[in-house]
Amino acid sequence: MKLLVAIVHTEDAGHLVDGLLEREFRATRLHSSGGFLKQSNATVILGLEDDQVDAALAVIRENCHSRTQLVNPMPPIMEPGEFFLPYPLEVEVGGATVFVLPVERFERI
Repeated sequence: MKLLVAIVHTEDAGHLVDGLLEREFRATRLHSSGGFLKQSNATVILGLEDDQVDAALAVIRENCHSRTQLVNPMPPIMEPGEFFLPYPLEVEVGGATVFVLPVERFERI
């Protein structure tokens, strides 16, 4: 048995959970935040049999896509007399970070 933990972009999370449920995977969605931009994302958790991992990963690949986004950088700590001209930066966001962990024991109560 495996525990699959997928950290995905908030915009992809709804489609991902729908896609997993259509294929009869049980999934739990948690709201989370972090990473470089400290923006909100979603963590989707699934308990799977070993032979289901590849099918679940395929659903994640179908529903979670990278995209570019413009962000305004945080101003640095300035010394008197210096000035900061913020220019939006284009960064890549989205996709999925997936962890597949072994499960020693599982119980449904």
